[in-house]
Amino acid sequence: MSSIPASLRTFLTIWLGQLGSNVGGRMTHFAMTLWIWDLTHQATALALVGFFTQLPQLLTMPLAGVIVDRCSRKRLMIAGDTVAAVATLVILTLQVNGQLQIWHLYSAGAITGIFGQLQQLAYTTSMTLMVPERHYSRALSLNFLSGYGASIFGPAIAGTLFPVVGLTGILLADLSTFAIAIATVLGSTIPQPPPPATPLTIRQDLAFGWHYLWQRPGLMGILVTAALFQLAFQLSSALHAPMILARSHGSAQVLAAVYAIAGVGGVAGALFITVWGGPRPHVHGVLLGMIGAGFCRIGFGLGRNLMLWLPLQFGLAFNFPLMGSSGNAIWLSKVPSDLQGRVFSISMLIKGLMSPLGRLAAGPLADRVFEPAMMPEGRLAPLLGTYFGTGRGTGMAVLYTGAAIAMIFIGLGGYLYRPLRTVESALPDP
Repeated sequence: MSSIPASLRTFLTIWLGQLGSNVGGRMTHFAMTLWIWDLTHQATALALVGFFTQLPQLLTMPLAGVIVDRCSRKRLMIAGDTVAAVATLVILTLQVNGQLQIWHLYSAGAITGIFGQLQQLAYTTSMTLMVPERHYSRALSLNFLSGYGASIFGPAIAGTLFPVVGLTGILLADLSTFAIAIATVLGSTIPQPPPPATPLTIRQDLAFGWHYLWQRPGLMGILVTAALFQLAFQLSSALHAPMILARSHGSAQVLAAVYAIAGVGGVAGALFITVWGGPRPHVHGVLLGMIGAGFCRIGFGLGRNLMLWLPLQFGLAFNFPLMGSSGNAIWLSKVPSDLQGRVFSISMLIKGLMSPLGRLAAGPLADRVFEPAMMPEGRLAPLLGTYFGTGRGTGMAVLYTGAAIAMIFIGLGGYLYRPLRTVESALPDP
């Protein structure tokens, strides 16, 4: 690694630590999904975990951007992992003592969500100073490789160990991965952007990101398109695990297989982008990734067995490194490093608003509207039963497919807005 620039070596070191932490996090997420489903057998309970994690993030997101631009990004990254480790330890203690309840998971999700967003924002904004611009897509695809690699190993390990060690054993394993992630950041030198020549007040800083985006229609167009896509995607994502469990008679093995193949598809997509470097202009990767993901989710919603779900889940996951790395490369290349915390936090806020809305709507719509309507005597069964079947899980599949169709139209709609299509040529690099 002697020929690799020191800053890039720092990025790779931190990336390896995050890879280990992601594996532990995916193990815990999978185990908690099984624990909640066994306890409630309701999509709403699972959806609320994501909702209570994301809501506090939204409330503090603008302030998080100001903090990231003003404070040590290294310390913020350490704080994020440390708080997550403490929350995991508290859940473990409650589980060992037989006192763990669902509301404890909601509370832990809220706390870790706030610090997790600070960590992620600090990590993302540090990339501009650690990675040469020509390698943005490749470095960003490595982040997807980390996430999807964890999706392969995390659920596979958790699915195998959960019947043996239960939630307690999974949480213990997760704690060890936090120690690795914290150690890699402690031992690294993370560049910090220079302070502004004329510091702004907190009020000015909070409003800065909005003004910056409002004056750049291309970036705003990407943001609005991504936010709409996020709404449709999160609505279907909230139904993903309960739909699979309902249509597979609660099979943890089927759910683990779907999660694992998602990891394989994501890794394949990330490796493909790492080698290729991504499309030029990057905007094509964003919009075509949305369209491709939508088509795969339509097929997944119509499918009723693992043989159909596996290739479609692979295709879905393959599109996300293309879409995500292309979009993030645009943001990194068009926003100066010392402004990224405030600008990116607004981007994350607008997209993040869609996540709890989608997840909050998904559970009640599935449990109270679409599931009853797709029972053998339900109102929608005569119309849609030929395509989806009837019975448990079918209503969720209908709602899931409707959200997937929306994802396709959102991607196609992005091509109709000229400032979005031409953002890379119209907006100069900083």
